Formats: sequence, C-alpha cells, structure tokens
Amino acid sequence: MTAQAKSGCPINLALELLGDRWSLLIIRDMMFAGKRHFREFLQSEEGISSNILTERLARLLACGIVTRADDPDHKQKAIYSLTAMGIELLPLLAQIGIWGNRHLPASTAHAGPAKALEQGGSALIQAMQAELAQAHLQQGG
Repeated sequence: MTAQAKSGCPINLALELLGDRWSLLIIRDMMFAGKRHFREFLQSEEGISSNILTERLARLLACGIVTRADDPDHKQKAIYSLTAMGIELLPLLAQIGIWGNRHLPASTAHAGPAKALEQGGSALIQAMQAELAQAHLQQGG
C-alpha cells in the first residue's frame, strides 16, 4: 500500500489501493482485452501516459495484484500477469461495467460485453475467472 491507511474500513482500504481510474483500467485491459505488455497498455483508447502507467504497474506489483516476468519470446519485454488476488477483482469490474452500461451513455461497441456479463451472471464470471487463472497463473503469477 502507499501511505498509512486512514481507516481500517475494507471499502476504504480497497479504494486506497484501487481507487484511481488508471489502476482499474489496466486491470480491465488485462481481463477483457488480453493485454499483457507495457506497449499494449499504452495503446488503450483512454490514453494513459507512460509515466503514469509505470507508476500504476509498480503499485499493482507491490500490492500483489499483478506479477512481472521476462517475455521468453523477447528478452527486452516483460509480461504482466494477474495473480489470484487480481483475478478475484473480475466480479467487481463486471459490476462497474454493468452499472455504467445501465446508467451512462456507453458506446454500442463497449455495451456488448457489459450486457453479456449481466445476462451471463455469476456462471459467466466464474468461467471467465477460470480462463484468466489458466492464462495468467500458468505464467507464474
């Protein structure tokens, strides 16, 4: 964690760790877009800057939400993987997406996955978590 927590409330503690948009968008890109490399995160449509991306990845690494390993196909690249703790965030991100799709003007292209998650419910989320575990935890995450 960054600084001393202001309270021991679980919601406060989670928000101190994950409460900025960039951390959640990096996790979103790993979960829903299969992004694993620094350059891939930079190419997201929200336009994160490289210095903010570096800082957020370091924070996510330090708190155990992601791991970093050398890419066996390209020694100058790193592969970022979700840990089990990171994969447990899928229901949270799914609910944020479902809520945003219901109440905010989401684009048609982005509304589809949120609708699928809402219709698929917990069974779809559990299946997605199993797929993420297979893809990310096999990398040593």
